[in-house]
Amino acid sequence: MALRTLAVDFNSFFASCEMQERPELRGKAVGIVPVMAETTCCIAASYAAKARGVKVGTGIREARALCPGIVIVAQRPALYIDYHRRLVAEIEACIHVTNVKSIDEVECDLTATFAPREKAVAVARQIKERVARHVGPCLTSSIGIAPNWMLAKLATDMQKPDGLVVLEDADIPQKLLGLETTDFCGIGPRMDARLRAHGIATVAGLYGATKATLRGIWGGVEGERMHGRLRGEDIPLPPPTHRTVGKSHVLPPDKRTEAGSLGVLHRLLQMAAMRLRSMGHYAGGLAVFVGYADGASWGEELRLTETQDTLTLTGALNQLWAQRPAELRRRKPMQVGVVLNRLLAMNGHTPDLFAKEQETARERLHHAVDTLNQTFGNGSVFYGGAFGAKDNAPMRIAFTRIPTPELEEIDPGRERRLRGGKS
Repeated sequence: MALRTLAVDFNSFFASCEMQERPELRGKAVGIVPVMAETTCCIAASYAAKARGVKVGTGIREARALCPGIVIVAQRPALYIDYHRRLVAEIEACIHVTNVKSIDEVECDLTATFAPREKAVAVARQIKERVARHVGPCLTSSIGIAPNWMLAKLATDMQKPDGLVVLEDADIPQKLLGLETTDFCGIGPRMDARLRAHGIATVAGLYGATKATLRGIWGGVEGERMHGRLRGEDIPLPPPTHRTVGKSHVLPPDKRTEAGSLGVLHRLLQMAAMRLRSMGHYAGGLAVFVGYADGASWGEELRLTETQDTLTLTGALNQLWAQRPAELRRRKPMQVGVVLNRLLAMNGHTPDLFAKEQETARERLHHAVDTLNQTFGNGSVFYGGAFGAKDNAPMRIAFTRIPTPELEEIDPGRERRLRGGKS
């Protein structure tokens, strides 16, 4: 089969952005954290830190024990998004980006011009050269070239950092036999357990399984599609669906109180509601979580008539907060979070006939508030429950979603000013 897909995966992206911005960090072990506190964990690490055992989820105390001298750096999401946009622009100058998979990963279609191996390899090297010259030498990438996205993504993981791997028909499955089944997109821990229950524990076993066997294990046609993808067929992966909108935050010391934690929860909820509206969805449920310094935790969920109304959600939050057990109110809160769930797309929402006028008025109000926040910075206008906490809900970057700074950053121009206006 022809080479159809080129995947670009930027290495240790958050740490690489910081090292590009701060030359004194280059070559050092660096851990990126959501907030500067010894109780948090790393959300990213440089290769020097990874070599000492530090990875995503490693607690700060453990990271310091594994890697004495590690430099801990607070995340700067707006900076990483700015680098992401610059990197996509440089790739576009070489080949069209057909799909942005995440903040550090993109997909390009080779079929129009670059399908021959020599042209595909040449454009991959051009991407690396342009990025190093126009964005910075710290932003290295591993590039995979293969007949489909799943195999191209797999190829990016086979040579890191700064790799370039081509998988052609003749390479499959021989070059892949040393990998784990969970290295393949679409095979997580649960699916791996199901494969093992059917006697498939290796990549060789996976390739040896029949189409009917995989259909049975997957419980439907997706198993047949996986059989085809393994052999290079260009079958897209199932599109991601919006299941929840969540926000969480490790509380700074001055907010580890009853009033402080509730204020931050309100701020998180207001940001989640704004995100929900920007997606064009409604929520049919709200879940709230609080983690305490002594290891205790509390969480509760409330089902709602689907809504995207901040005031309705605020009432639900206050209702849940009042239900907390009395003994928890004497403990020190350390982390809080809200999740809007049971999402419904706008085209599936039926307005309440008896409250349509009120709903329309609320929609106009929220549109005005959202517009002001997008124009002047998130937090320019907020509801009173978040008073004193508007600076305590920083933007987060999930693996599959790149936030919009104009929607989620307290001050979308802050990173650019910190960098002296550099774009």
